[in-house]
Amino acid sequence: MEGDIGWFRRNHLVPIPEVGSLDELNEMIDRWDEADEGRRIGARARTVGEYFAIELPQLKPVPDEQFETGLLLPVRVDRYSQITVRTNRYSVPARFIGRQLRVMLHASHLIVYDGQQIVAEHDRLFAKGGRRLELDHYLEVLIRKPGALPGATALEQARAAGKFTPVHDSWWAAACKAHGDRDGTHALIEVLLLARHLPAEHLVTGLAAALRAGALTADAVALEARKAAEEDQQPAAAQPASQLAPDKEDGATVVFLTERRLAQLPHDTRPLPSVAVYDQLLKRARPAGERPAQEGSP
Repeated sequence: MEGDIGWFRRNHLVPIPEVGSLDELNEMIDRWDEADEGRRIGARARTVGEYFAIELPQLKPVPDEQFETGLLLPVRVDRYSQITVRTNRYSVPARFIGRQLRVMLHASHLIVYDGQQIVAEHDRLFAKGGRRLELDHYLEVLIRKPGALPGATALEQARAAGKFTPVHDSWWAAACKAHGDRDGTHALIEVLLLARHLPAEHLVTGLAAALRAGALTADAVALEARKAAEEDQQPAAAQPASQLAPDKEDGATVVFLTERRLAQLPHDTRPLPSVAVYDQLLKRARPAGERPAQEGSP
């Protein structure tokens, strides 16, 4: 077995392959392994795969329990809502500041636990002194201090990762222009909080639709994002032709959530109310020149 591993290394891993991630390398190794089943060793009568099929019934089954290969480490969350793992820092939700947590460190990623609950996951950093920050972990703090968002490192990393798109930036700029920097940024943070309940692609669609219609509130974005989610859930044949047609730039319509809820109610056929019967409660009109009675006068 060790000799065959050496053969595999010399024939497939020399020179060292260039890959973008460990997952890509593992896929390459799986393909090489499958191709190796058709190889014959020397002048033997059967291939590697045929010999393995003969030996397979003699092997013990793979255990049902997953073998944990990670390293469990205790960590403490600092005042910046970050933990330090092997000289690098990673963010966790701000509500855990000052708390003791646990980290399961793997070769390419790490998982942060509070008890048995997963509170954060990150790709592992291999250089020293790096930081990997998640913008979502700081939203509860930023919504109280929206002025800190423009210069936040977490925002820069979200842009670099493609999680904060140009559509976000355009809607943010329009909201700041309409409501002022503080209120516009506050509205953007409310939109970012929606990502905890709505898929990112639907949220971006809602931002684009709200921007076209000039609806610069988080409610309008939430409405359009939910409409996009509902359209994706419907089969294409069940959607009306108007929904299958591409959206027009000048055809964007956004209503408030209250108006949409009222639109779902049945039509009200009752007559309009009248207050005519209350006219009898009005004071009697006084003749011209008559003065109202003074308090205490007979």
